Amino acid sequence: MFLEGLYRPIERLVEGSREQRIRLERAPFGLEKLAKIAIKHAVYLVLSVFVAHVFVSYFVSIPRLWEMMRSHPSDHPEAFAWAFTVTGLLYVNFAWFREQLCLIVCPYGRLQSALVDDDSITIGYDDARGEPRGKLGADGAGDCVDCKRCVVVCPTAIDIRNGMQLDCIGCTACIDACDEVMDKLGRKRGLVRYDSLNGLMAKPKRFLRSRLYVYTFFGLLGLAVATFAFKKHVDFEANLLRLPGLPYVTEAGKIRNSFEIHLVNKRGGTETFLLEPVPVQGVAFVVPLQKIELASLAGARAPFFVVVDGGQFHGDFPVSVHVRRVGGEEAGGTTVVAQFLGPSNQPAR
Repeated sequence: MFLEGLYRPIERLVEGSREQRIRLERAPFGLEKLAKIAIKHAVYLVLSVFVAHVFVSYFVSIPRLWEMMRSHPSDHPEAFAWAFTVTGLLYVNFAWFREQLCLIVCPYGRLQSALVDDDSITIGYDDARGEPRGKLGADGAGDCVDCKRCVVVCPTAIDIRNGMQLDCIGCTACIDACDEVMDKLGRKRGLVRYDSLNGLMAKPKRFLRSRLYVYTFFGLLGLAVATFAFKKHVDFEANLLRLPGLPYVTEAGKIRNSFEIHLVNKRGGTETFLLEPVPVQGVAFVVPLQKIELASLAGARAPFFVVVDGGQFHGDFPVSVHVRRVGGEEAGGTTVVAQFLGPSNQPAR
């Protein structure tokens, strides 16, 4: 999609048609050739930067990304590293590597060869109609005039007339090229077309078969798993953590633990959250920040302290804080729990 929809049109705009690009590649280096190559790759680089930033905006939101772009890279090293890395990957892939990604890295062709059968719809060449190949008007020749247009337009340089191959990415460029030639010759389209192997060989075709039921079962299973995962999605994330340092402090017969709540707003807009300790008799909570406002996809850490009388403390002593989102019709909350530590259950060192 990116190659054919963004990068390839730039290549045609700067360097011309396929024939013009071939002549330019074979031409000796000169001012015109260097200028076209420089302009093309400069536009490639700008486009890669733009697409990379769009990718990063999915995780930090567009307003936040715009704020990051206007600050120094050292202020947001993670976002800058992601944007830099994705820009490099996009540029190298679409400016140079291109279809080699499909041939070498992408597992699609290998999966396709394992999943299809003789009744699967693929791109194929009608051998019975096209063979033997011959020039227009040749005695006994089939519809294929051996113009090799299907090979020329193929991004992975395969000959679809040799049958289905792992390198085929299903772009249908060979179908379009062959249909154009058939139109010029006044012959029926479809010499290269979407069909099954049985259909191309004029054999009976089946639609319902055992592998179709198996694929349907696993497809429905994946849909059920995805539905369950989406239903488990929460509007925000809250974690109760222990502050670095001593696990507890004893002073004047009282035991104090220090905690912090890590909050992340996963909704698309700014939300307000309330921290409400679950009351326990004899336990004092000190919560400096009871109300926290977070922008979309933003996070914050709020410290709080728990003080328990030493005489009341026992080994198993959990403390809980209820975190809830306020406002809106679907306001909800969650309770986070941590273990209160004291002299009788000091963690092993």
